[in-house]
Amino acid sequence: MEFLDFLDFKVTDVIDIVLVAILLYYIYKLVRGTVAINIFIGIVIVWGFWKLTQLLDMKMISSMVGGFMSVGLIALIIVFQQEIRKFLLMIGSTNLGNKRDFAKRFKFLRQEGITVKTDLPAILNACEKMSKSKTGAIIVLRRNNSLDFVKSSGDRMFAEVNQPIIESIFFKNSPLHDGAAVIEDNIITATRVILPVSNERSIPLRFGLRHRAAVGITERTDAIALVVSEETGNLSYIKNGEFKMYKDLKDLEGKLRKDLQ
Repeated sequence: MEFLDFLDFKVTDVIDIVLVAILLYYIYKLVRGTVAINIFIGIVIVWGFWKLTQLLDMKMISSMVGGFMSVGLIALIIVFQQEIRKFLLMIGSTNLGNKRDFAKRFKFLRQEGITVKTDLPAILNACEKMSKSKTGAIIVLRRNNSLDFVKSSGDRMFAEVNQPIIESIFFKNSPLHDGAAVIEDNIITATRVILPVSNERSIPLRFGLRHRAAVGITERTDAIALVVSEETGNLSYIKNGEFKMYKDLKDLEGKLRKDLQ
């Protein structure tokens, strides 16, 4: 039957499906937890409907939906500006010479035991103590995108994460307290880092440059940031350029653990 001809799979068809699945997986990771996820799901549904109408040879509806998909490409580029930038940065920052970094981008294929666990209790306990003393701090946690372009603006460091070191970095009289600290896996890799400041007008005026810098780095990469306000002592959790709500430190730890998987 001609209708079932599409079931005649070739090796190239299997490769094509795998590549599309990987692409969709990474796009989903970029938009997961943001308002863009609903748009992404809507696009997938419309695209699936379009392909179904083509398969069933429904020419009129197929041409209408196809026209919408082609014209809507420009609108999609505008809507997904941040996500497209993160995706291209993720591809461009892939270092094939560094096996560890390359494997990390495919960490969903690795065994659980190989992953390096970030000491989140140490980070959050330090943030809680700095919050009580109203010590300003900004901590950037790397996920997949390279942060070398901002680390070069600060001082390189190689220290395992622990509470006393984090507190000493942001101690008011410390020469390292001005700027952000970057944590990769369970290592503090840079301090006094200058982050790109967001120009987003929707950020409330009560937030200063420290929070705008945290929003800026999470807009440009998939990193997440923790900010302790020097004025109020409040601890903010920022992801994808947005302030994320949490109930308490235990709830925040759970969210961070999930995001860093």
